[in-house]
Amino acid sequence: MRFPWTYFLLVAALSLPIYVLSPFVHGLGMPKNMPVLDAVLAFVPFAAAAILTHRREGFAGVGRLLRRAVDFRRIRPVWYLPVLLLGPVTLLLTYGLMRLFDVRLPGQPQLPVVAMLVLPLVFLLAAAGEELGWTGYAADRLRERYGLLAGSLVLGVVWWAWHLPSIVVSGQPPVLVALGALTGVCGRVIWMWIYAGTRSVAAIVVVHAVANVCASYVPSVPTAALGPVTTVLAIACVLGSRRWGRPAVPG
Repeated sequence: MRFPWTYFLLVAALSLPIYVLSPFVHGLGMPKNMPVLDAVLAFVPFAAAAILTHRREGFAGVGRLLRRAVDFRRIRPVWYLPVLLLGPVTLLLTYGLMRLFDVRLPGQPQLPVVAMLVLPLVFLLAAAGEELGWTGYAADRLRERYGLLAGSLVLGVVWWAWHLPSIVVSGQPPVLVALGALTGVCGRVIWMWIYAGTRSVAAIVVVHAVANVCASYVPSVPTAALGPVTTVLAIACVLGSRRWGRPAVPG
């Protein structure tokens, strides 16, 4: 079976034991109501990518994949604006709209100060575990096969579906599950736009980590609530970019 489904099925197979055990392993005060075992689940995308990379390229290939987590030299200065500001801007716009229209959604746990101090590092490591797989391994291959926009949508749907068991375990109501689908799919479209502009996995690791930190620091705004604003921003990226055709093989 050829990529991408080989990779996606391997991610699913490696994730299955964690999905099964997750409802039975509990912890107090986890960020965003996340299940405890999500800390392990975050590294499954990289594990699957490492297995498939090793089969084709050996340990040298796995080493090259790992180094992409710190390929900051690829990022031109102008791209640090969306890399660092996408998460805060999305959160602030969402918070403003919720206040304007008096929308109240189920919140998330208020984190202790110590947890808030260590979260950036934790989320940075977790984001690297995910993005070495989703972006470092899958993104370019999806782009080559389907084009940038369609590849982004495929990856967004798979990424959200991969999170869905954890979303269910966290007890989110249906409205947040639906909004979370928008957040996941449209968020991935924006991230792929950033990746197309930077060619840097490290950039997406930082985008991912910043988004999680922002969502965890403001418990009154659940991550799923970012869906409408994220959708508008994704549409703006698509309409305002020339990269969304069926591109040549990225370099």
